Amino acid sequence: MECAWKGRATRCLGPPRRRCGRCGAVAYCSASHQISHWSEHKEECRRLEEQMKHIDVLNEFPFTFSSEATILVCENQVTRCSFLSKRSIHQLGMWLYECHCGSSLASFDCSRLIDCWDLPDILCPCNEPESLISKQLSSWKEYYEWRCIPLHSPVALLLHWPLTIYHATQTSLGRRIFEIGQKLHIHYLGPEKELLQLAVFAELHALFPGLDVHIELVGPAVQQSRDGESITLSKYACCLSADCICKSSENVGWGVHTSKTSAITLILRKGFYHDRYRDIAKESSPHLIIAPNAGVAAYPSWLATIELIKAINVPAVFSDYCEEACNLGASCITSVTRSPLTLPWRAALSSFRATRIASSMECKLGCVLRNSTVLLRTLPSLAFETGLN
Repeated sequence: MECAWKGRATRCLGPPRRRCGRCGAVAYCSASHQISHWSEHKEECRRLEEQMKHIDVLNEFPFTFSSEATILVCENQVTRCSFLSKRSIHQLGMWLYECHCGSSLASFDCSRLIDCWDLPDILCPCNEPESLISKQLSSWKEYYEWRCIPLHSPVALLLHWPLTIYHATQTSLGRRIFEIGQKLHIHYLGPEKELLQLAVFAELHALFPGLDVHIELVGPAVQQSRDGESITLSKYACCLSADCICKSSENVGWGVHTSKTSAITLILRKGFYHDRYRDIAKESSPHLIIAPNAGVAAYPSWLATIELIKAINVPAVFSDYCEEACNLGASCITSVTRSPLTLPWRAALSSFRATRIASSMECKLGCVLRNSTVLLRTLPSLAFETGLN
């Protein structure tokens, strides 16, 4: 954490050891910097104070590794690399981008689909579930029990992508999903790490049985050479166990449709959504728009996208890192739409947020990487849920 007044009129006098006595979310190197910052901070102090009250809730997970992946990482007692190394998945396959020493997205060869969990079969969902979903899943614990995965398995760190889609669909569409026919069209905005972990989206077979799911992944991080690429996921990512059924010769390969299961199709599109929408909509008109970790307030490019979503009148779910990011996003949305929120935004933690702390600064602000959640409703068609992933 840095001094909240760093880079202003005077140089910092030392480490930021003086915290705001009310909210505790910001710190200063000296009393003079704290006094200088008060004119700005007083507008946010009470709001941050309320957010800090939720910090313990953000770290509540059912996994046996919950403390190790959140609190201990935040306190620098454990690194992401050591967490992954302990489980023998450091810098392997889909886990490569889960630590800072992994290859950057720009330099990594995304042309080959990585379709292995690098885990034994008991620790990952490499096959069909033993039973269909009998009720709406509302927590990681319910999901792990349904998929017969032990709570020490780290797969939640990757599965939050498809579970985010499941959660957003249930939140925004509800029972209307049964009225859309056999094919669900989702426009997924701003993918980055997901591009190295596309095989995890095969879990949508289990989450939406019998329903074809067509996902357009649109964002500037998509490589130009992959623009327009179509990927059909017709089986689950495989495990390491040699005798598992996922290795069976009867098991279909990637890109092969089967009659016994739904079809999961991913289309990659390079560029900003507002620039690509017209061409995409000719082939795929969305039932739902999802933008995980959007950073609405941080990137001006979202403004044109928000205007577009308002115009096309399609439900949209955005996720962000913390409640404060959500608050700033709400202000941006109100400014763009020139109308107040029809329903005030409220804290609503995603049931399937990722089990990871982003950084010490975000830890102090109660931010869990990709998934502290706040629901914003602006227009009848525009619903924002922050921190889903």
